[in-house]
Amino acid sequence: MQARRSRARSEPQANGVTTMAAAPETTDRFPADLEAAIRDLKQERNAVLLAHYYQESEVQDLADFVGDSLALAQAATRVDRAVILFCGVHFMAETAKILNPTRKVVVPDLEAGCSLADGCPPDQFARFKAQHPGAKVLSYINCSAEVKAMSDLICTSANAVVMAREFEDEPLIFAPDRHLARWVAQQLGRDDLIVWPGTCIVHEQFNARELAKLKIRHPEAEVLAHPECQAAVLDQADFIASTTGIIQRAVESPAATLIVATEDGVFYQIEKKLAEQRKTKTLIQAPGMDESCACNRCPFMRLNTLEKLYLALRDLRPEVTVPEPIRVRALAPIQRMLELSKPRVATAEARAR
Repeated sequence: MQARRSRARSEPQANGVTTMAAAPETTDRFPADLEAAIRDLKQERNAVLLAHYYQESEVQDLADFVGDSLALAQAATRVDRAVILFCGVHFMAETAKILNPTRKVVVPDLEAGCSLADGCPPDQFARFKAQHPGAKVLSYINCSAEVKAMSDLICTSANAVVMAREFEDEPLIFAPDRHLARWVAQQLGRDDLIVWPGTCIVHEQFNARELAKLKIRHPEAEVLAHPECQAAVLDQADFIASTTGIIQRAVESPAATLIVATEDGVFYQIEKKLAEQRKTKTLIQAPGMDESCACNRCPFMRLNTLEKLYLALRDLRPEVTVPEPIRVRALAPIQRMLELSKPRVATAEARAR
């Protein structure tokens, strides 16, 4: 597997909807066995730890459930603990709170935001929506609670095509990821989607020209890509799917070499599942814009550290809350997505060829 490089963290901004308590001080002394202390605190606080695949491997290992956005939303409906510690980014924690209004939802770092959510401010989206009266709104889950509250239905990359089919004969706004919107439109044979022009700072960085060169060096490799990537990258992919779909395909593919165009947190899960099946494969990260950046690592996701997890459980803050009027309006399109996803989520994964 290609070596992974670190880079200086960016300064993501918190979402305007979330009520943010003051972040805990970080001058505390930490237990010598931090992982054991976190496990003890989970029991003491009656807490469940939900983590996204893009988290560091040590965070994934401590989680009670690891998944992509759809799986985490589904898991949030089954929580039976008093506290949810959400290790991902803030729109995910908001979704958990929307689904669990009586439970306390805390996060390791409130600065763990999302370029897609931050790039679709609710006031601007409201004006955008008003310019298209009569259009339905299908919002990617990577958006704020307020934008969800303005939506008719929510989707994830795992079920976006299936959800969009609910509006086959209607004008449809798709927000906030333009690359996912283009891919969905292509799958449906539509050219009339009304698209908010947002992008993911990670998936937009994959370099199509360098990918083509990499494929020449590895002609036997199968290319797996996330639909948030640019069209020039997806055009070279053999398989296009959500994070979960990529992990599953990586394990099941007959190819011995895989080029993966998504955040490199998935490599840990792929390697674990391959080891469980006693398989060995060469995993290569799709190239970024240049060799100087670790473009495949989400700086927002990587703000969550074991030290911050420990403090969040110890102090039960920072806490994520959503104003009740917004929560109620956002709940309906999320619940509709979850209901529609039950029997047919697997149909949303699609091959490029």
